[in-house]
Amino acid sequence: MSGWMRRRWWVAAIAGAVLATGLVAVTWPASAAATRYEAENATISQGVVEANHLNVGYQCAGIISEVGARVSNHQVGDRVVAIAPDGANAERVAASARTVWHVPKDMDLTLAACIPVAFATAHEALFALGELARGQNVLVHAGAGGVGLAAVQFAHAAGAFVLTTASSEEKLARLRDFGAGHGINYRTSSFVDEVTKVVGPDGVDLVIDPVGGSTLQHSVLCLKYRGKIVNIGLSGRDETLFNPVPLWGRNGALIGLGAPIALTHEYPRAYDVIARCIQRVRRGDLSVVIDRRFALADAAKAHAYIEERTAFGRVVLLPRG
Repeated sequence: MSGWMRRRWWVAAIAGAVLATGLVAVTWPASAAATRYEAENATISQGVVEANHLNVGYQCAGIISEVGARVSNHQVGDRVVAIAPDGANAERVAASARTVWHVPKDMDLTLAACIPVAFATAHEALFALGELARGQNVLVHAGAGGVGLAAVQFAHAAGAFVLTTASSEEKLARLRDFGAGHGINYRTSSFVDEVTKVVGPDGVDLVIDPVGGSTLQHSVLCLKYRGKIVNIGLSGRDETLFNPVPLWGRNGALIGLGAPIALTHEYPRAYDVIARCIQRVRRGDLSVVIDRRFALADAAKAHAYIEERTAFGRVVLLPRG
C-alpha cells in the first residue's frame, strides 16, 4: 500500500471512532482543498518525510454528520468549512467545533473549502501585522497562488497600489483583473529592478512573501524606511539564510506569520476574520479561483500538478470524484 493510501485509511479510521465532546464529524460530498506549495505535500512527494508521519491536508468543506455532546453552535446537516490540521484530505474527518464555519446555502462548498487558511493568511499579513493603509505600496510575491490572489484583492480593495510577481505573462495579465497595478515576471527579470522602475528605490511599504530564501533577502532592497516584510512560507525551497544587516539600514521589520496560530491566541477576532471572508466571497467582493479539480483517488496527480507551479489559484480534491 502506498504512503498516500496508508495516510488516507488512517485518517478515515480515526474519523470513524467515537466522537470527542468538542468535535464535529463532517462528511465530504463536496471538496477538500489542496494547498499550492503546501510544505507537507512537497516533502512527502520528494521523500523527505515518511508519509505516515504527516496527516495530509488541513481545510475542507462538507456536511456535518455527527456532533460531540458539548457542541451547541453546530448541528447535523449544517453546511460547513473547517480547518482540520489532523488530515482534511479524506471522505470523513473529525474537526474541532472551534474551527468550523457555517457556509451560506447559496455558496458552492468547493469554493468555501478554499477560503479559511488562504484568506485569513492574506488578511492577517496585510492588516493585523502589516498595518497596510490606503495609498501605500505593497509587493505580493507569488500572486497567482491562493494566498497571493487573496492578498492582491484585499490590498487593492483597501486602496493600496499592488505590485506582484508570477512566473508567466499570462498569469500577470490575469492578476491585473484582480487588482494588481503592476506585474513582474520573476523568471525573466529582477523584481528589485522592476519595483524600482515603478515606485522608485526604497519605495515599498509592505512585502508579503510566501517564498523565502533569496526572494526574502532581496525584498529588503525594495523597502522604505521602517517598511515591513511579512513572511508566510518557504515555497521556493531556497535554503539561503537571511542576513538582517540590510534590514537594519532601513529600521525595517521582518515578521513571521502562521495564520491559524491567531485562532489560538486571539480566537474571537481571528474566527470573525474568516467568517467575514466567507461573506465577502459570497457577496462577490472577493473571488476564489479554482484552477483544477481532482478526485481524491488522484491526489498524487493533484500534488504533482501543484509542484509544476503552473496553476493559477487553487487546486481542489473531490472525495467522491
